Amino acid sequence: MTSVVSQKAPLVRAHNVHKSFHHIEVLKGIDLEVNAGEVIVILGPSGSGKSTFLRCINHLETINQGSIFVDDEQIGYRLKNGRLTALSNRAIAKQRSQIGMVFQSFNLYPHMTVLQNVIEAPMGVHGKKRAEAEAIARELLAKVDMSHKINAYPRQLSGGQQQRVAIARALAIQPKLMLFDEPTSALDPELVGEVLTTMRDLASQGLTMIVVTHEIGFAREAADRVVFIDGGRIVEQGTPEQVLENPQHPRTRSFLGRFI
Repeated sequence: MTSVVSQKAPLVRAHNVHKSFHHIEVLKGIDLEVNAGEVIVILGPSGSGKSTFLRCINHLETINQGSIFVDDEQIGYRLKNGRLTALSNRAIAKQRSQIGMVFQSFNLYPHMTVLQNVIEAPMGVHGKKRAEAEAIARELLAKVDMSHKINAYPRQLSGGQQQRVAIARALAIQPKLMLFDEPTSALDPELVGEVLTTMRDLASQGLTMIVVTHEIGFAREAADRVVFIDGGRIVEQGTPEQVLENPQHPRTRSFLGRFI
């Protein structure tokens, strides 16, 4: 696909990122740069570190080594008197308020209507007036084709509808970066298409997106670049044509062979 890619410094810069859980190293030195307006799709087998890396970008997981910058701001830390110090919870929350994230599970508030779910963050995090937050929410819900369910509760929605509302909610903070962690993995097969259509539309509008998914078709159609991670390392990356049609690494070929 064609997107508007900034000629400025990359929006996301990850350098030598390591992450361990209980002495098991999950990320083993990830280096990745993402330009503004670029759509990156991360592929890889289960347990390869894809979702962990995504969670590190907005500091839902703390890294053990390396650095991650979003828009030239180091995530989770600041340099003070020549030393890195951890940010306060409040400062980390402020950083996260610029990064939207959509999870495998929809995480909608069950006691709130669709509209209430979407306006909660703009009002609570960004301090917008209710009228302004509602105007933003209505526009976003129209964008994801959910205007007709604006007063419904999550239990009254299908899984695909809930995930589209979750996407609208993430967009409501007007993020500079959107992260998608296997957004269709919890959906019945017949509902996957509607969510992927919504994501394709967002990609075509130039939103910077990093998407962890097993949906090879989405990667082929919407990605500017495909990154293959295995064993906590980036094994191969390139355009969809390069990685999906002519993979160079045996592990990439073996993984993609399951989908052919």
